[in-house]
Parts: sequence; structure tokens; C-alpha cells
Amino acid sequence: MKTVLISGAGIGGTTLAYWLARSGFRTTVVERAAGLRSSGSPVDVRGPAVEVAEGMGVMERLRAAATTATGMTFVNDSGRRVGGVNTRALRRAGRSREVEVTRTDLAEILYEAGRDSAEYLFGDTMTAVQQDGSGVEVTFAKAVPRRFDLVIGADGLHSMTRRLAFGPEERFVRHAGLYVATMALDGPAEDERNVVIHNSPGRMVALHPVRGRALAAFIFRSPEVDGFDHRDTGRNKRILAEAYAGAGWRVPDLLDQAMAADDLWLDSVSQVRIDRWHDGRVALLGDAASSVSLFGDGSTLAMAGAYTLANELAATPEGAFARYEAAHRELVDPRQDNVATAAALMVPTSRMGITARNFASRLWPAAAAAGWVRTRLTFGYPSR
Repeated sequence: MKTVLISGAGIGGTTLAYWLARSGFRTTVVERAAGLRSSGSPVDVRGPAVEVAEGMGVMERLRAAATTATGMTFVNDSGRRVGGVNTRALRRAGRSREVEVTRTDLAEILYEAGRDSAEYLFGDTMTAVQQDGSGVEVTFAKAVPRRFDLVIGADGLHSMTRRLAFGPEERFVRHAGLYVATMALDGPAEDERNVVIHNSPGRMVALHPVRGRALAAFIFRSPEVDGFDHRDTGRNKRILAEAYAGAGWRVPDLLDQAMAADDLWLDSVSQVRIDRWHDGRVALLGDAASSVSLFGDGSTLAMAGAYTLANELAATPEGAFARYEAAHRELVDPRQDNVATAAALMVPTSRMGITARNFASRLWPAAAAAGWVRTRLTFGYPSR
């Protein structure tokens, strides 16, 4: 029986563990955190990921955990609505079966679907990998060294697997000119149906309804911060406060809550560009290989990539990594160029840009259905 080590118990890692176990692989998942850990950001399960979730038998649970948002509302400093989009109407126009859930809920549901068929090592991480013609020797921070047939890095933007097997992060990770922060609020959202968005030049704040609670998200434009560390919460709170100094609407109150929060998450919006996602017996999956999107596509792509990789390994391990990469790049590569477009829509750089976006948004429900359909059709994915 082939043995596989997956680094990362996030969206891609748990999905891959499930499908590999179905194909008879003996799978171990190592996760640095002591338990499941993920930001509470809403993400979409759409296109090919819907088929993957249905195959795992979790689609009903995902729909039960779905957020309540059916639209986006843009507001000015006084809180008056100045634009918006009915996203439910667009989904209906495109006959979409997608569902929006928090990343936390998605990770938990995927994990529970396959936790009994894989070994999970929480609170540990790899410290070295050494491969030869017949396997990979892995050294852990806590567990005793072990040997595996294959190693898959599904450990995110700051992948340890990529660092150990391919090289330092700075060779592959490119700052996209933005930072994003999220935190859960104590009470429910005032608007339970709409994501409420406020912009000032180069800055966005959104309040997202999530099943009785509200999530605050901040996205702001900034050059790369020297010595930035996504784990340095104290410094990251200062970065956030400086970025939003003088902002209007409800931002001062939200900043006060952010400064007191113990679950504030902040990181760079970055792209991963790497010539090959595999080297010998080691391969990369999800954001570790190709962090791509501001619009929630990352989870869909991670699930789709995990399914493709598992199927290729089940078909024949020889050449499976190359076949997986060739197939999955067809989905990923077009989205690697979408960050600038997404940023222009969500975080305009000027007041004129904000005004133009708000005005255009009033026309989107009538004009955007065809574009919505075209966008989703590019996610066409064969059933297996």
C-alpha cells in the first residue's frame, strides 16, 4: 500500500486525504496548529468543487452551514446605500449550484468526512525532507522521523513543504499590492442579507453576515511591508490601525474592536508563481502551488486540484504529478491574472474610481448575467 504524507489540514489537504483513502492509499496529515485552524472568511464552493463535495457526501451539510448573504451593498460615510449587486439573482441567471460558507466551516466539514480514514498529526510540522529513488525521509518537529512514498504540500501561502523541497519563500511568492485582515464580531450583522461595503481611496471595509454573527474584513492597498510576519499579531494590529487612520463610516469602532481582538488575522494578498508544482516524489497543492484570488476561488481550486491529484495517483502513480499539474493549470492559470481586476472593483484607488464603481454596480444585475455564466462555464470539470 502506498503511503502519502500531506502537510496541511486545510481545504486541499482534507479533500485529498479523503479521496486518497478511497483509492486505498495509507495517508497521514500533519498540521502545525493544535487543531483545525482557518480564517473565518467566507469562501465559495462552486463549479467543480460542487461535484467534489457531492462525491464526498457533504453538500447537504455545506448548504446547512451557508452564510445568509444574498447581495452586496455599497455605502458612503453616512451609511447611505450608493450601489449594490443582487448576487442571488446572478446565481439564478447562471443556474449556479454554488454555496458560500466560512472557510472554518468548510475545513471542518471536509475534515469530518474523512477523518476516520486518515492519520492526523496535529501540533507538529516537518523540519526536513530527503528523497531518493524509493521514498521520502521526513523529519518532524515532534514526531519521530518516518518514511513515505510521496509527500504533498497543501500548507498554504507560507508552505513549509515548498520551502523545504523547492526553496525559500521569496523565490516564489509575489506581493500583489494589498493586505487583507478579518475578524469575527461579537454580535449579529445589522443587515442579515447583504455584505455591506464601505470604501475610501485604497481601502475597503466589509461587514459580512454569517449565521447570526458578523465578520469584518479589511482590504487595503500597501507596498510590501519590510519584515512582515503574518504571525506577529501585535505588529499587524499597528499596521491595520495606520492603514485606516482617518477613515469614516463605522471604521473607528471596528478598529477599536480589532485592537482588542484575539482572533485578528492579517496577511498579504500574494500570488505564488512556480515553474513546476512537483519535484520527484514531492508535489504542491492549493495555495502552496498557486495562490490566486480575492474572490473566494482558492477553496474551489484547492478542492478541484485535490480531486484531480487523487484520481491521477489512483490511475497510475508514474507520471501522476505531471498529469495533475497539466490538467489543473488549465483552471488556475486564467485566474492568476485576475487579482488586478478584482482589486480595481473592490478597492478603487480614488474617489472617482469609487463613484464610477458604485454607479456601474447599479447596472450589474441586468447586464452581468451573461458574464456570470461565461465565468462559471470556465470552471467546467468532467465527472469521474
